[in-house]
Amino acid sequence: HIGFVFQDFELVEFLTIYDNILHPFRISSALQLSEDVAIRAVRLAKSMGLEKMLYRRPGQLSQGEKQRTALCRAMLPDPRILLADEPTGNLDPEATRIVVEYLTVHARESGATLVMVTHDHSLLGHFDRVIDFAEFSSGEAA
Repeated sequence: HIGFVFQDFELVEFLTIYDNILHPFRISSALQLSEDVAIRAVRLAKSMGLEKMLYRRPGQLSQGEKQRTALCRAMLPDPRILLADEPTGNLDPEATRIVVEYLTVHARESGATLVMVTHDHSLLGHFDRVIDFAEFSSGEAA
C-alpha cells in the first residue's frame, strides 16, 4: 500500500530497467506478478519515455532516466500512499518538471496521497498542502 521513491534511486545495478520496475513483485509475496502487471510496467515505462531503454542496465542511464525508472517501480503496485524523498534532487530543471508533474497527476488520478520532501521551494506550488520545517527550527514545539 506504500510506494517509495528514493533520492538516490536504489536501483539494482545488475537488473535491467524492466526488471527493476518489476522488482517489488518479485520480492514481495503480497504482490502477484501477472501478465497484466507486466503490460502495465511497459505502459508506465513508455509514459515516462523509457520504452527504448527497458533492457539497459542502470549504469547506462542518465540521472533523470534512473529517477523515472524508480518512479515506475514505486507506482506500479498502485500504492495508496507514495513517499518521495527528494525525488528531484539530482535532476535538471526539465527532468524535475517531468517527475513532479507525473507524481502529482498520478496521485490525483489514482486517489493516492503523495508525501514529498524537497528543498526546492519552486516546487511548492504543485502541492495542496505544504509544511515548511524551517518554521520549527527555531526550537518551537509543533
